[in-house]
Amino acid sequence: MIVTGKAHKVGDHIDTDAIIPARYLVTTDTAELGSHFMEGIAADWNARVSKNDVLVAGENFGCGSSREHAPLAVLGAGIPVVVAKSFARIFYRNGFNMGLTLLEVGEDADKLRDGDQLEVDTKSGVIRNLTTGESVRCAPVPPSMQELVDAGGLVAYVKNRLAKGDH
Repeated sequence: MIVTGKAHKVGDHIDTDAIIPARYLVTTDTAELGSHFMEGIAADWNARVSKNDVLVAGENFGCGSSREHAPLAVLGAGIPVVVAKSFARIFYRNGFNMGLTLLEVGEDADKLRDGDQLEVDTKSGVIRNLTTGESVRCAPVPPSMQELVDAGGLVAYVKNRLAKGDH
């Protein structure tokens, strides 16, 4: 998958309550959750985001409570991929289970600035900064995780396999 969009940068230890505040956990509607994406950081955050933009985070992105709503809010805001120094482990798994692509780039996340235009190739693990001309490399998305993303998440993946008699 190749995604081209503007980088939106956040810092370290962004927790799931900042990604989607608890008062919105009464729904699993992706669009509704997306309309409140990052309200815990800034009330107007979502207005800055366009479809296919890329979230660039620091360390331990998605820490805090284990809520599947957080990756759904990211997707609902139109962001198909998050690039970070590191992810909280439960968020990492929940992200792929919900169909969100996540790439860990370590300290190279510092080379990506807020507002830079990025081209992210999840298959090769290359993130091209179209603004500066630099590239960042990371491990590509493992094929088993890419299958989950391609299916639209774990539930859709399992439904597809069961429908094919693949069990």
